[in-house]
Amino acid sequence: MGDFVTAVYNPKSHDRYWQLHRLCELFLLERKADTPVGYVRQAGRPEQEVKLTTLGAFDPEDVDMFTVIIIGNSQSYIDDGHFITPRGYYHEERDTEAKPGQQIMMQSFHTILAEMQNPEVPRWRLWPLLHAIHTTVDFGMEQCLWMDKEATEVIYNKVSDGSLRNIVTDVTMAASGIRKGALDRLDIQVHCYINDPRSKQMAEEQGITRSQASMRLAAEEHPDALYVVGNAPTALFEICDLVRKGRLHPAGIIAAPVGFVHVCESKHAAKTLAQIPKIIVEGRKGGSNLAATLCNAILTYDDAAQLIPGRDL
Repeated sequence: MGDFVTAVYNPKSHDRYWQLHRLCELFLLERKADTPVGYVRQAGRPEQEVKLTTLGAFDPEDVDMFTVIIIGNSQSYIDDGHFITPRGYYHEERDTEAKPGQQIMMQSFHTILAEMQNPEVPRWRLWPLLHAIHTTVDFGMEQCLWMDKEATEVIYNKVSDGSLRNIVTDVTMAASGIRKGALDRLDIQVHCYINDPRSKQMAEEQGITRSQASMRLAAEEHPDALYVVGNAPTALFEICDLVRKGRLHPAGIIAAPVGFVHVCESKHAAKTLAQIPKIIVEGRKGGSNLAATLCNAILTYDDAAQLIPGRDL
């Protein structure tokens, strides 16, 4: 309750086998399940072992009397294999001033993290995964969310350095789901050409879908944008074709078309674009809401280290 970082020395013996289990139960009454836990066995000796986990995932059976356990406080977090607790006991203003919607989202993320099968994944994968599960209530996202290595971070770095200033979506619903607060804060514009009269005219004249036509228009005006597809596999196929022809070089691709016809094939095609960071929802699953939330995860990636979602709600 006092929110101290806690060290547990000599936590277990032959006769003291149940107390550590009870300690975990007590801590989980006041701590979130994703609270970092670090433990060292045989510290300073040749057989030394160091492990990092979370309070929810910690297994008391994995320690013995030669183990020292450190349980973090509410400010502790794990970053690149390091257990970090900021100096002092403080709360950022953003924590105390969180609006009800953000508070609910924060609580939801902690619940998701506690229920995931494999929460010990890199932050660049965890952050969009939490957003995807939160939006869909589908823990199957753990298996079907495919990403290039460090894709979230690579794309976010382009936002951070100012080189990514435009996002193109295949449909207006995907555009509507991207948080306006984040777009305003980062000075990013969203473009959707599906209802542009030029798309309709091009589609009729060339015998293609409006989704294809909209991507061709976007390639002419914003060839280096982040491309977000949440509905049409033909849009994703067109992106792949334009990239291969050298007419489009996106800052990144979010591929989440949904349905039964050519959906899986379009995602397989997107995977071949090796030089472009991609987040892909494999299989038939997807949708505009999912594409938008994955985009939001990128725009708020600087909140991932301390697991504070919903800043721009």
